[in-house]
Formats: sequence, C-alpha cells, structure tokens
Amino acid sequence: MPTDCIPFSETNYFLPLISDYLDEKEELKPFYHRFPKLENFKLQLEEKGESFNDSATGGKDKRATLVNVLQNQYENLDVSEATAKNIASLAENNAFTITTGHQLNLFTGPLYFLYKIISTINLTSELKKKYPEYNFVPIYWMATEDHDFEEINFFNLHGKKFQWNPPKSEKDGGAVGELPTEGMEEVLKLFSAEIGSSQKAEKLKKFFETAYLKHSNLTDATRYLANELFKDHGLVIVDAHERDLKRFFIPYMKEELLSQKSHATTLPKAEALAGMGYGVQVNPREINLFYLSEGLRERVKERDGRYFVHDTEISWSKEEMLDLLESEPEKFSPNVILRPLYEEVILPNLCYIGGGGELAYWFELKDYFGAVDIPFPILLLRNSALIQTQKQDEKRRKLDISNKELFLKQHELINKKVRQISNIDIDFGPQKEHLVEQFQKMYELAEKTDKSFLGAVKAQEVKQLKGLDNLEKRLLKAQKRKLEDEVTRITDLQNELFPNQSLQERHHNFSEFYLEYGDDFIAELFRELQPLDHNFKIISF
Repeated sequence: MPTDCIPFSETNYFLPLISDYLDEKEELKPFYHRFPKLENFKLQLEEKGESFNDSATGGKDKRATLVNVLQNQYENLDVSEATAKNIASLAENNAFTITTGHQLNLFTGPLYFLYKIISTINLTSELKKKYPEYNFVPIYWMATEDHDFEEINFFNLHGKKFQWNPPKSEKDGGAVGELPTEGMEEVLKLFSAEIGSSQKAEKLKKFFETAYLKHSNLTDATRYLANELFKDHGLVIVDAHERDLKRFFIPYMKEELLSQKSHATTLPKAEALAGMGYGVQVNPREINLFYLSEGLRERVKERDGRYFVHDTEISWSKEEMLDLLESEPEKFSPNVILRPLYEEVILPNLCYIGGGGELAYWFELKDYFGAVDIPFPILLLRNSALIQTQKQDEKRRKLDISNKELFLKQHELINKKVRQISNIDIDFGPQKEHLVEQFQKMYELAEKTDKSFLGAVKAQEVKQLKGLDNLEKRLLKAQKRKLEDEVTRITDLQNELFPNQSLQERHHNFSEFYLEYGDDFIAELFRELQPLDHNFKIISF
C-alpha cells in the first residue's frame, strides 16, 4: 500500500507551537525536559526509575497497588496473555509505561483515538528493541472523570451523526464514566441499518452491542471496546478514579489546597508562552481540583479560610476539608492542570503521547513538576494520518494534485489548479511589475520637478494596480466557470478527504474503514504509524 508523508508544519492544521517543538527551536527548550528521540529514553529511564522505585516514596507499594487495581478492573474481561503479562510486570522495578489519554467517546469517536493508542503501542515495541533489559507497557488512560458529555456522545459515519441521547439520570452532571448506558439500543438500531449485514458489519454490530448493551456504565463499555480492539497488542487500560490510587496523590492535593503551588508555577509559564506569540492553551486556576459526588463534578474554591464547591451550598473549614481528603480522596478529581501530575505520580511513566492541544498545556507544567520533585515525562506528538482509498488516490492523480496540495485551503487549491490547467495565462504578475517600473520613472521625474506631485503619482499607481488585481480576479472567476467540471471534481475530492474542511482524523469513525477493510485496516495502521517519525502520514489503501 503506497504511503507518503509531509511535515506537520506544511499541513496548515497544527499550532505554530507544535511545529516549532518538532523543529526543536531553542526558545522552547525551557518548556520541556527531553525531546522524543530513542537515545534520550536512557536518561529518562534512569531518572524515573530512581524516583518511582524509591522506597522512601512508596514505590513498591505503588506498584503493588497499581497491579491489584488493574487486575480487579480486568476481572470481567477477556484478558489476553500479552495484557496479563504487562499488568503483572508492573510490579517489577524494570517495568515502565508509555501513556496516552482520551475521553470516553461513543464507539471510540474520531479516528485519532486509534492513532493515539497505536502510537503508544508501537513506541513500547521500539523501546523494547533498544533497551531489552526493561519492560515497556502501553497505557490507555481513560478520562472517566470528565464531565463534558456533549463532546463524547456521538460519532460520525458516512456523513451522518449517530448520537446517544440517554434518559435523564441522577448521575447527569457528574463524571461521565459513571453514566448508565441506557438508550444505546436506539443508536445500535440506526447504526445497524446504516452498515448492512456483511461479515465485517456484523462484527462491528457485535462490538457495539456487547460494549454498550451488556455493560452498565460508560467506563466499563469503553474498557471492553478498547480491550477488544487492542488486547492482542498488550494494551493496558487504566481507570484512575480509584480510592486506592488516589491515596498516593493525597500529599499533592493537600498542597494544592493549602499553597496553590500549581497556580504559582504554571501561570508564569503560560504567560511566557503567550509573550512568545503562542497563546495559552489552559489558564490555571488558583485551585485545580474538582469535588466529585453522584451527579456532581464542580470546582473547589477557597475564600476567607473556608473551602466551597462552586455553584453549590457545600462548604468546609480547612480542618474539615483536610480530614475529608484523607478519608475519601476519591471525592476529589484533578483538572487538566493536575491530571498530568496524577498520572506521573501513580505510573512509572516515561512518555506522554498526545495531540497538539494536549502537548500545548503540558508545556505550561514543567516548572510545577520541578517544584514537587516529580520527573517531567518526554512529550511526543501522536501520529496523524490521512487515509485515501485507491479510488480517491486515482482521482487525485488524474487531477494532478499532489498530496501536499490536498492540505491547501479549498479556494487556494482551486485557484492554483485552475491557473495550471487554463489555456490562457491568468497571472498578471508581469504586467504589475511593468506598471511598477513605469511609475518608478514617474517618481524620479516628480522628484526632479515638483515633489508635491508625488502623492498624485502614488494614488494613480495604487489605483491601476488595484485595477489589474480586479481584472485578474474576474478572469480567474470566468475560467472557473469555464472549467466548472474540473473545479467540481477537485472540490468533491477534497471534501471527501477533509470533511467540513477539517482533518479527517477529527471527524471519521474507524467503522467507516473497518467496513471496507476489516482487521486489515488496523493492522496497516500498526505498520505505517511510526511514533518517532515526526511527519504527517498519507496512507493509500
């Protein structure tokens, strides 16, 4: 299957911050620890091992608890030998993790869910070859404590939106992982009608039915589905919304409540990024914790020595709050600023793999990790890809469009191709250059005679150049009408590959390609997505 790639910076879809990071720009080095190169993992292994395995910080207890929690979470699943071996290995000091995280999107949501996990699994394989004396475990961190239901309750297939509209529940407004899977029957009915009854379609229906109709909440459903897709590759799925895991995070949550160290250290980093022209991905709050209870996940705030849950009447004195934290740490949930630290506290993690937006907020956190003496992980941009069918690839070649040109804005692509295929020259550049030369002589003449004439010359130059611009645009527009068939074909192809003028991976669900290629689709992604190759892949099936 032919493949191609282009630099992320040339796709026009990624933040300048990410492009500059991949280019290892000098000014960004204070915002990360080690760049994701295979040789840099040696020092990361040594640093994380010394920190995480330290008996003074409870390393052995952490590892044992992590294994016990994972084995309990997998109790009702078909656990592959590879996954069981990876879970058990985490008890040993030579086992380390590579982690990615994602929301509990319905039926995996957009394609990049797969890209994240495959990047993570493939990196563990590369590391094992380079450092065979260690074990490397791929982790999918489920964002079970999120509460942005509208972001996760749908997926797209064949240009249609399949949306889950559950009945009202007392758990609404709380952590999405606890939501009951009621109402999924209607989604399955519509999905089944859409995909038909081929062998591949029946397998997809089985995935959906077992995940969402035979599991009672969104966490269990998502764990089942991710396990079915990736268990043969040893993926380990973590739900960190567990009391036994959060007890290791108590000292950091306590510090957050009492000293707000995260705000003091991340705000200057965020301001520095903004001052460099990159903008701010996440604005840190003074307290970056949520309070969790059934149907509620709301911010914790402090005022006049008391702690409050935002938009509620719940409040505590300082002593009451600290007692609650010690006795029921599961009632506290880290937000986007604290969640990375929580990951690194409870996992022997070397590297976090995420999208551009995720890495952008990680760049705000380096000084905070230093302040709490936790090693900052290597940050790796997940793989990205554009999938072309053989038919689409043939259309592209007939239209003489390069893979790089596909990423142009639609009006830029159309204008460029119309200029190329027209039998007349639509570029008035030479005429404009000639006009500028003529006016330059008039400027010289005005300088020698009457300098007050310069303004009139300049106004006339601007007027005539604008006139040429207008003529060029009218000619281009006329040629578009004349070449309407070619313009339509170009537009249709780009709309197929970039739905809503956005990246395919942010729109399409994996089922769109699984219907056509089955398990070969995922197998091909494993072959093509190389995590340390910092380029955007174009894969033609």
